[in-house]
Amino acid sequence: MTALPDCFCPTDGTRVPAGSLAWCCPVCRGPLDLDFAPTPAPLASLTGRVNSMWRYAECLPLAAPTVSLGEGRTPLVPLREGVLAKLDFLMPTLSFKDRGAVLLAELALRLGPRRVIADSSGNAGTAVAAYCARAGLPCTVYVPEGTSAKKLEQIEAHGARLRVVEGDREATARAAREAAGEDGVFYASHVFNPYFLHGTKTYVHELWEDLGGRLPDAVVLPVGNGTLLLGAALAVAELHAAGLIDKRPALYAVQAAAVAPLARAWSEGADDLVGVTPAAPTFAEGIAIPHPPRARQILSAVRASGGAFLTVTEDQIRHAQADLAGRGLYVESTGVACWAAVREGALGRREAVVPLCGAGAKTGMARA
Repeated sequence: MTALPDCFCPTDGTRVPAGSLAWCCPVCRGPLDLDFAPTPAPLASLTGRVNSMWRYAECLPLAAPTVSLGEGRTPLVPLREGVLAKLDFLMPTLSFKDRGAVLLAELALRLGPRRVIADSSGNAGTAVAAYCARAGLPCTVYVPEGTSAKKLEQIEAHGARLRVVEGDREATARAAREAAGEDGVFYASHVFNPYFLHGTKTYVHELWEDLGGRLPDAVVLPVGNGTLLLGAALAVAELHAAGLIDKRPALYAVQAAAVAPLARAWSEGADDLVGVTPAAPTFAEGIAIPHPPRARQILSAVRASGGAFLTVTEDQIRHAQADLAGRGLYVESTGVACWAAVREGALGRREAVVPLCGAGAKTGMARA
């Protein structure tokens, strides 16, 4: 087995040795990053490799996977001139979260914890439950009350224990983090654990390969906790450092106007969250995160790319979901946020790719 890299805190530099079950910085309690700087393989060398995200083996911190469900390599289809959609809802558990969950389960399998726990508004918990089932690991998923019944059914179908927490997404995270302090527990956090980000970055490696060794002018990404956007930023940096792209794409972050703490900080020119953002009802429940722990990193990544933050209203989300369904693509309401922004002309004539992140079968149609 390849040696695991150490983790470190991006805020204060504290190091956490490889093999530890620690899930956050022991000093500031913030999320961790991975001491890992891979070099991607040239385009020509990918021919004939396994047709999953594991074809980018040089860029992944875990080798020789044993729990893969064939995740990755999702289709790229046109929506209109200059706009492509990547169909990440066609993953094994019907959301992009499989990209990171497979790495968390693979890591947990190698560390041998007594049990695995996760917290989620639905999709991440479903993905962790599925991959823990594949790995034969006991798993408990904490979810907020009001989570889609179909997502709860899917989590339990994979054999995970369900803990429904009274209150919102933040209350759920607090409950899971308290349990994560118990001995022998692996906290499969899609927010705090950097392995998840190194899974989501394969989204951009696939774009680069499918576009023939280049990236579009703009990559548009939904942002709640920012795991897909931060993974995208990692991949762009890797490809650029290796000389495999000349120009970095602008990263555009989309939030629901109802819960948009990062967009607010961006509009005020801040490097971190400003004020208090209360939780509010929104069709985009998967990105309704009032206090994302990686806020500083998200704002910095968007700024460095030359991108910006965009917000969408509930009506825009609802109309975008119906529009995609009319094009043959049934996507959950959170997953249509980026198309809701782009179809309004926010990027002008720039070439862009939007992700369709979760299947509509998980939540049904948004209703006025």
